[in-house]
Amino acid sequence: MLPAQYRMTRSAEFGATVKHGVRAAQPDIVVHARRDVDGGPRIGLVVAKSVGTAVQRHRVARRLRHVARTVLPDLDPHERIVIRALPSSRHAISARLEQQLRTGLRRTHELMEKSR
Repeated sequence: MLPAQYRMTRSAEFGATVKHGVRAAQPDIVVHARRDVDGGPRIGLVVAKSVGTAVQRHRVARRLRHVARTVLPDLDPHERIVIRALPSSRHAISARLEQQLRTGLRRTHELMEKSR
């Protein structure tokens, strides 16, 4: 489970991160990242109906929350991350999702450094 202080809950936060942040596409997920002035890193998940049935979407969301928890120490305190699951994510195991998340975060960090 992702601790409450690290969860992104407001629609405006999701929208700002996706619209004004950088993104890195992976085979099963898309990682959107943005630096904000508010404290504490925050992570949000988007698991659309295109991923599958409700059971499949919840399974994907649980896996993504689990792997997101492992990358929390690597995040900047002012970072906002939105992880969008693609339909192929329903077949991915947690280890693959974690590897893709780490790769996506590395790419978004590189892109944010270039834009400074």
